[in-house]
Amino acid sequence: MMLSLKDKDRPVIRKLMAAGCCGRCILRFCCVGKYSSYQQSCEDIHKELLAFLGEDDGQQSHDASGEAETGDPPCKKMKLDSSQPSSGENASAEGASEPKAQSGVCVACVGVLQHFCDQGYAKQVSEVVRKGEYQFDSLMLAVSLPAQLSVREHSCWLHIKKEVKEKSMCLDKEDVVQVKDAFKWAVQGLVGKELGASVLTNSAFEVSVGFAHPETDADCHFLATECPDCFKPMKNKASVFTRMAVVKALEKISDTKFLRHYPCPPVSPSSQCTPLETTCLRASVFIAGRYNKFSRELPQTPWVIDGERRMEGSVEELIANPLLSAFKADGFNFCSSGREDVDVRTLGNGRPFAIELLNPHRAKFNRAEMRQLQETINTSSDKIRVRDLQIVTREATSRMKEGEEEKTKSYSALIWTQKPITPADLDFLENVKELKIDQKTPLRVLHRRPLAIRQRLIHSMSASYLDTHHFTLQLRTQAGTYIKEFVHGDFGRTKPNLGALMETEVDILELDVESVDVDWPPAVPE
Repeated sequence: MMLSLKDKDRPVIRKLMAAGCCGRCILRFCCVGKYSSYQQSCEDIHKELLAFLGEDDGQQSHDASGEAETGDPPCKKMKLDSSQPSSGENASAEGASEPKAQSGVCVACVGVLQHFCDQGYAKQVSEVVRKGEYQFDSLMLAVSLPAQLSVREHSCWLHIKKEVKEKSMCLDKEDVVQVKDAFKWAVQGLVGKELGASVLTNSAFEVSVGFAHPETDADCHFLATECPDCFKPMKNKASVFTRMAVVKALEKISDTKFLRHYPCPPVSPSSQCTPLETTCLRASVFIAGRYNKFSRELPQTPWVIDGERRMEGSVEELIANPLLSAFKADGFNFCSSGREDVDVRTLGNGRPFAIELLNPHRAKFNRAEMRQLQETINTSSDKIRVRDLQIVTREATSRMKEGEEEKTKSYSALIWTQKPITPADLDFLENVKELKIDQKTPLRVLHRRPLAIRQRLIHSMSASYLDTHHFTLQLRTQAGTYIKEFVHGDFGRTKPNLGALMETEVDILELDVESVDVDWPPAVPE
């Protein structure tokens, strides 16, 4: 006997067969947890269930286990339980040999476990996956089911609950195998075999299948009347009857109220469920590196004002485009350790960045291929250069933002002074150490940053004299310091500022980031 059924399951099997449950659903309610049982065909499961009940008929007269109290021979028993026929043609079903599940759609799973657990459906799903041209060794199957399955499940449970209580069985609704699990046990192996991939519970590659049923809202409607607070309209959901909301309402509603509104056992659905489109999604891949920016006319991210693009290209696009096409990804998210203005260059070791590539169809690149990609980015434009390009984990990207405020950055700036200067006028700057400044949010960024006063540190400064009105200023500062505002004072919004320290009007003509002291990502040997 393939199915691990026990004597105590007989009354449950009879009741559910009479109610119009398919074989796999009957196994679920008998808490059969053996994968292989669900992998048999519906016909074989049905035959074995009948054989199992038939054994009982032969033993009935000399059964010493006290089981005989289920007295009636199966035929009468089934007729009694069929007193609420699901549909006209089933009313005359003659005993266990012709249960309703055969003539119609299963009352518990609305056909999910009846019509979609075979090689044919597995082939359809695999076909879609192949068309996506993803690269993968393993997959996991995600399943979404019509919300009313929980309602029908509850009704079936109440239908057998009495039987279960009378036999004082230790059976709980939580022990019933979920439709989702039974479906996966039956199908995922077939899909895996078809695609030559192993099936894991935590694969980075997810294949999603789903089913819809036209009667979902009608089946769930009474719950909205009884538990209105469980159903709130949500922007991105077409129906208020989401699975979670229905489960929540079923936990609240009493058995009496449920039975007042909903037939027990459930009525045969007039049609089976329909499969939704199969979709594939691969977990994001994260790429890290450092970039230099050599142009004073290149924004870090696309510069769009009032829906109009201001400058061609951006750092993120120059880096992301070659990666998008190599990884065959659907999109990307870019982040970096701070950002520089359009007219500021980033020199030295470069600025750390990370790019999340969304739904990449290809995800495996070795070190040599990554080096080749870096080369492609670097030859595609002379405005930027990247180094240390590598694949990292999602967790590793948070290292870039850790303690960002405490990090130091070094800058070089070309300064103009209103009053003529001599080299001696600059000497005092060498002695300025750990200068605390208060910066009110600069006027130029007020449109995207809240108004606040931020305290920052200028760790050290030094200057190189150029001529009577110009010098180069070297600064080491706390990350997040607005350098331009520290120089010209931003109409007194940064205090103290360089102009105040030098007692003349000063302005900044050019600014370069010389180093960003974040020791991430790890250097890649050339």
